[in-house]
Amino acid sequence: MSKTLLQDNEFLAVSKYVRMGPNKVRRVLRQITGKSYAEALLLLEFLPYASCEPIIKVLRSAVANAKDRSGADESKLIVKQAFANQGPVMKRFRPRAQGRAYRILKPTSHITIVVAK
Repeated sequence: MSKTLLQDNEFLAVSKYVRMGPNKVRRVLRQITGKSYAEALLLLEFLPYASCEPIIKVLRSAVANAKDRSGADESKLIVKQAFANQGPVMKRFRPRAQGRAYRILKPTSHITIVVAK
């Protein structure tokens, strides 16, 4: 997270080095920000994007952190913040015609979700 302090009723979960571009993850995270946990989970289950799978894992982890640390009721939790930062980019080469090499960039993302009571 970008050096912000969490309040007493906020809980955080981070997934790093997810093999997906951050822009593809952000378009889904924008849709769940501000929604309740149940509503966000339902939305993620039915969206047609591949980025929903790692986002569901991070969301469930954030809720598990809230339950573990303060005994919070998951029906009262909302997604306060959700963002994806760019991770390192893996650089690979693919052979092309006439002995040339074509560079392939494989981006990664760091997904952060903050839930609050």
